[in-house]
Amino acid sequence: MLRIVHLESESIIAELRRPAFAHAWVEYPKTRPDEVVDRLAGASIAITNKVPITAAAVDALPELKMVAVSATGTNNVDLEACRRRGVVVANIRGYAEHTVPEHVFALLLALSRNLVAWRATVQAGAWQRSAQFCLFDHPIRDLHGATLGLVGSGSLGNGVVRLAEAFGMRVLRAERRGAAVVRPGYTAFAEVLREADAVSLHCPLTADTQGLIGEAELRAMKPSALLINTARGGIVDEAALVRALKEGWIAGAGFDVLTAEPPPAEHPLLDPELLVLPNFLLTPHVAWASRPAMQALADQLIANIEAFAAGTPQNRVA
Repeated sequence: MLRIVHLESESIIAELRRPAFAHAWVEYPKTRPDEVVDRLAGASIAITNKVPITAAAVDALPELKMVAVSATGTNNVDLEACRRRGVVVANIRGYAEHTVPEHVFALLLALSRNLVAWRATVQAGAWQRSAQFCLFDHPIRDLHGATLGLVGSGSLGNGVVRLAEAFGMRVLRAERRGAAVVRPGYTAFAEVLREADAVSLHCPLTADTQGLIGEAELRAMKPSALLINTARGGIVDEAALVRALKEGWIAGAGFDVLTAEPPPAEHPLLDPELLVLPNFLLTPHVAWASRPAMQALADQLIANIEAFAAGTPQNRVA
């Protein structure tokens, strides 16, 4: 009988049905990294969302046969260690193809139409004191006719493209940074940074994408450009982003992810001076978390486990 241990049951708000085969099920609301090995002792299948499954943990768990990641990103799992041990790793795909793009456009619209600044203006009573029917205190830009640079072209990136085209935006898909050949349908990375009115990140966090957007890239963008990150915090040099926003290298940024989650109080993007800027929006990693999306994730998670138990693993990354 397979023993399944869910390390982070509170990371999903959904009806999580039990697999349709004989098994033992153990779950924990949350798990600290130093609790992983003890809690997975004797487990055949581990379910994790963000808690790390390190090489040391994999080596210490001889009965572990599968890591079922209840997310798309797998940077918290040592994939090489799993491959070496023959541990199957499966992730979740496609479940957020509507909710994440919608969040991207919520950020884009709020920033380009200056909604935070307009809300503060109304709260301060400026409209009430106005001599005419409207105000012109803050600039408003349309998405129609603007150029969107897209970094990453999976299901989430493709969902963003669908919305961008509906808004009448021109989309440039970025080729990998430093690529010798630009694939058909893609644009050189540096050219995308130069031309885009907004850049949206949808690539996984890997050794190649760690710090992908740093000082040089931020300075290469238009001073009027926006940066949207709903992917992973480590893709952007956060200290450089703080300077970019405070010194006006770019016009604004909307982020849903940070390098550390939950972040420490001293995290650079939680700087009180930054959080009051109308051109910076930070949400707590919720772009993926609509109720329909979480239910789709939960259903696919169990389907991945059932496929593994049946000897036909799906959504394998290792």
